[in-house]
Amino acid sequence: MRFSTALIALVFLAGSVLAQDAGKPAAEPKSVTVPVTLDHGRVIIDVYLPLQDGSSKRVRGWIDTGDPNIWMSGRVAGWIGLGVSCDGQGCSGTATPKVVSPEVMIGGMKIFLSAMGQIRVPGGTSAIAPGTSAEIKVPSSVLRNYDVLINFPDREFSIGLPGSLKFKGVKGKMIVDGSSGFIQIPSKIENKNYNLGLDVGSSISFLSEELFDKLASGHPDWPHMIGAVGPANMGEAGDDETKWRLMRVDRIQYGPLYLTDVAVAEFPKSFSAFFEKDAGAVVSGLIGADSLMNYRVGLDYAHSAVYFDIGRTFKFPDFDVVGLILRPDGDTGFTILGAADFDGKPSVLTGDDGVQAGDHLLAVDGIPVPDSTLGQVWSLLEGTPGQERKLTIERGGKQFTVVAKVQHFLGQAEENQSQEKGGRKN
Repeated sequence: MRFSTALIALVFLAGSVLAQDAGKPAAEPKSVTVPVTLDHGRVIIDVYLPLQDGSSKRVRGWIDTGDPNIWMSGRVAGWIGLGVSCDGQGCSGTATPKVVSPEVMIGGMKIFLSAMGQIRVPGGTSAIAPGTSAEIKVPSSVLRNYDVLINFPDREFSIGLPGSLKFKGVKGKMIVDGSSGFIQIPSKIENKNYNLGLDVGSSISFLSEELFDKLASGHPDWPHMIGAVGPANMGEAGDDETKWRLMRVDRIQYGPLYLTDVAVAEFPKSFSAFFEKDAGAVVSGLIGADSLMNYRVGLDYAHSAVYFDIGRTFKFPDFDVVGLILRPDGDTGFTILGAADFDGKPSVLTGDDGVQAGDHLLAVDGIPVPDSTLGQVWSLLEGTPGQERKLTIERGGKQFTVVAKVQHFLGQAEENQSQEKGGRKN
């Protein structure tokens, strides 16, 4: 998934490499496996940057199959010699890198940063986007040159040279764009054929406006709502996320998989235009990380094959949350954009004694949220329906508290009523 921000774009020069020490050959592993931190569905790993003095820097890296560009913080750009300087207003620097190693290290393995995508440096020094800890993105244009295994149940990420990983599970076809590495999976919804993207960089799945409208009008009984809460609150589209339509699709045949009760958002046109450019074709939607948490997803790019190995059958309470819609800010804070409705009423008290658009969320149950990631904040806002969360709010320099309940969003009407009377339904 991509995000919008002021940036400068730099392109790696093909063949620009650091000379290796001649008398110290090192055995290169063909594949490696490293631990994953799942942060709001985002796959975050440790990435090491080899520096010109022979040392290395450890930073957090974001694995993203839905973006071909190599995002990096201003700090990372400076470390590897891109001649970039950043302040609070943005970044500036040379358009052509200095002597730069076009590689990073993951688990002791060199991963070469492809010249297919651009290097993008947003206006900040310590993260590539507000609300995330990542300082560099390993994108689809890089991943397409390797075997990749994203193991959600065991929270592991594996990458290797083509043919080095042994994939398990059911096998399906994937359509890979030759330059961007963007993946589409032949799929079916209500026996109609669609190509749906595979984007583990997105915390939620999306359907095109046309397809969303068609399914919503044909199935008014499917759970639906307005307002990006929980996994749908990506923080990338600003105020527009208060207007996003969400729905649970009864069944999607995604390649060899049969996904049920899939939470989807309506694809914003600004997002779909970018994805269609990367895919080189019309994109009907994409499946995000929220729908794949039970699977080990293997990507055999060399043979255009995808593997899904089920690791568990747990039904995640993905939308059992307090109904705030948040925007992570560049100053490490979080602005409240609004509150989603629940059963026709605001899910959080609004007005003078409640929350208002433009308020700042300072703490949840006494735990401060500034300097947290968006995923960490949402982990504080989730829970069992009916539980209360004490929100510390700042407005106009004054602080006050609002008590809000965890609600079961995107549930069937009768299911919601049962939970209100007798607690959560398993």
